[in-house]
Amino acid sequence: MSLSRAPRRRLAALSAGAALAALTLSACTNDNPSGGGDTNFVTGKSGISTVDKGDRKDAPTLDGETLEGKQLNTDDYKGKIVVLNVWGSWCTPCRAEAKNLTAVAKATKPKGVEFIGINTRDAEKLPAIKFEEDYGVTYPSLHDPAGKLLLRFPKGTLNLQVIPSTLVIDRDGKIAARIMGAASEDNLRKMIDPLIAEK
Repeated sequence: MSLSRAPRRRLAALSAGAALAALTLSACTNDNPSGGGDTNFVTGKSGISTVDKGDRKDAPTLDGETLEGKQLNTDDYKGKIVVLNVWGSWCTPCRAEAKNLTAVAKATKPKGVEFIGINTRDAEKLPAIKFEEDYGVTYPSLHDPAGKLLLRFPKGTLNLQVIPSTLVIDRDGKIAARIMGAASEDNLRKMIDPLIAEK
């Protein structure tokens, strides 16, 4: 009797492990932009969601320690366009988009655009720092292992299961655009360029 129970236990453990792995992968790559809440986002065919200037909501203040151990507060970026990218070193799509983010960050900085990462679910800083080194990321990232900073956003702004995600904050500190999932250079430009042109 105990012999037949052992294979069943092993099978149950393997099934549970497979389910957990599937959940982890879907958390990293899920492209479902829903999240509830009245955010006024309108999603286009490219997967970019935008908000008309008059309907935008205030972005929360984000503050804390960066991966390099420095203090960062988004209030210090007032008057700038801020691109917030939520990422994790464990996330395959984050690796795919990293070169796009660094290229656009470099190209748009002279136009008053600042990039800030929010590193999440990396319990230790070392893997995230290695990720930044490997992909040439030069902008700062707040270390948010438990996702507490993400909870500051208005309901529906972010789907916490979709990593990576990118939000763009206008010069007035309001949430203007987002994309759930890996961002291409083209999509980043489509989110940022209209805000650069705003007066």
